[in-house]
Amino acid sequence: MNDTNASMTSKYNKLLMAKSKQTRLRMGCSMFDAAKKIVRSAILNQNPKITAGRMKAELFLRFYGGEFSAAEQKKILNGLIR
Repeated sequence: MNDTNASMTSKYNKLLMAKSKQTRLRMGCSMFDAAKKIVRSAILNQNPKITAGRMKAELFLRFYGGEFSAAEQKKILNGLIR
């Protein structure tokens, strides 16, 4: 869904691109860290006794699971859950 006026989107993009590459990278990393904290919290709410390996697996599935075939997921998950 995009309910933002095109001229506002353009202004926002210009403001964003005026920032240094380092600042934009920091902003992106900060947003990813915040998203990861939210997802981690949701997983913990569903399973408070989750192991560290299983948490890694769940984070992987939520963020990247759709990018891999079932066979690839299985290989990756086996490495994470050890």
